[in-house]
Amino acid sequence: MTCTQAPATAHAAIAALRKAPTPPRPLVLAIVCTLLAACAVGPDYREPPPVATGGDWTVPVVAGGGYEDYADWWSTLGDPMLERLVREALADNLDLAQAAARVDEARAVRDQVAGGRAPVVGASASVNRRRQSTNGSLPIASIPGMEATQTIHDVGFDAAWELDLFGANRRALEGATARLHATGVEAEGVRMRIVAEVARTWFTAVGSGQEMRTQQAAVEAQRGALELLQLQHAVGAASLADVDAAQARLAAADAALPAIRARERAAAFALAVLLGEPPEHGLQLLEDAPGLPMLAEIPVGERADLLRRRPDVLAAERRLAASTADIGVATAELFPKLSIGVGGGFQALDAGDLFESGSQRFGVMPVISWRVFDGGRVRAEIRAREADQRQAALAYEQAVLAALGDAEQALGDYRAGLVALRRYEQALEASQRSYGHARQRFAAGAIAGGELLAAERQLHEAQAAAVRAHTAAAVQLVALYKALGGGWSAS
Repeated sequence: MTCTQAPATAHAAIAALRKAPTPPRPLVLAIVCTLLAACAVGPDYREPPPVATGGDWTVPVVAGGGYEDYADWWSTLGDPMLERLVREALADNLDLAQAAARVDEARAVRDQVAGGRAPVVGASASVNRRRQSTNGSLPIASIPGMEATQTIHDVGFDAAWELDLFGANRRALEGATARLHATGVEAEGVRMRIVAEVARTWFTAVGSGQEMRTQQAAVEAQRGALELLQLQHAVGAASLADVDAAQARLAAADAALPAIRARERAAAFALAVLLGEPPEHGLQLLEDAPGLPMLAEIPVGERADLLRRRPDVLAAERRLAASTADIGVATAELFPKLSIGVGGGFQALDAGDLFESGSQRFGVMPVISWRVFDGGRVRAEIRAREADQRQAALAYEQAVLAALGDAEQALGDYRAGLVALRRYEQALEASQRSYGHARQRFAAGAIAGGELLAAERQLHEAQAAAVRAHTAAAVQLVALYKALGGGWSAS
């Protein structure tokens, strides 16, 4: 039985016992304690408050699939190197190690709270040699056989148990368990973030490497164009202005190389740190880097299902449950506490007599304590816990709305990235055809070399733009999987 009005239940039980035939007094006490121990003050937590999540997705999505398919989403991209990097990161990442330590800490706190429900038993053994004053309140000198100097040998045990009359310990255990669950889910959130960060950094590094090679080819094309114009200028077939324009284009193309190289190196260094390795290890990973993955629309489940997969939402819900249990812990302080202490053992002046029957000692001490006058501190604590619960409820609502907004933004960004990628790929195909036509016309003598170089320059620019669009879309895909709660098993 769980009740939120424990005093009323206790009073009803006592009234029923008064009307019944008078049982033995220990039986009455046992029944009352049992009834009180079955009650728990404070609100019972069942589910989080409802949050208006709106309707369906605001953009068209591919039907089918489910969020459980996102647990190992990186393995569907056909990149063995990425799969290897994710495995290494999940094994060696330092953020994940810290998250695991926080889970261990929360589990230890929960076990500590659970241990508070059991009796506390201690054993002791002592030898105490003391001398009492013969001029004190006890006339030692006038008592026959009483010596002022004594050696007392004592061996025994002490046990104490506080009955959980109004469920304070149970509510504390509920709160500690909920916080353990929240910490575990947050650790999975760290895992999800690490996976996404590894994939994002890897795609950035690979895309920067491809852009670097494309830009280097563009620089070589510009250098060839400049050399051709310089030869034409020497024979009077090109103006000095044309040569200066070619030099400007070459300088601009060459100036883009350091920034691309720096972006590639920065991604490689960040990747190494994610793997728990020195920064230079990332440069070795890029030596045999494959191309970027093929990208397409991914199936997205129902919008409301998102709330069952996002670790931040689940952790916020568990912290709300914990703060609700804290109210019960504080409310239990309004009512009396019953503790039972038991002690026993052997005590003697002579060590040889220690374990004889006459040396036995035993005691039972029930104690009732009640904070009757405390200046309103208990009720103030209850109000503080209720305020914490309201904050946790608002934090849960904020987490829900933030998750929905994050997913909507990521979904829209990825769709826009795919559209941009397709258009850049169309432009690249057109540039390739144009360059092919220019080569044929140049071979037939229909156009000059400058026009062929211009078509080649346009091709390199289209290639660079397509690589940048592909890299951006791949990074946006990672953000979408992360926003959808992919990267861990919700079960």
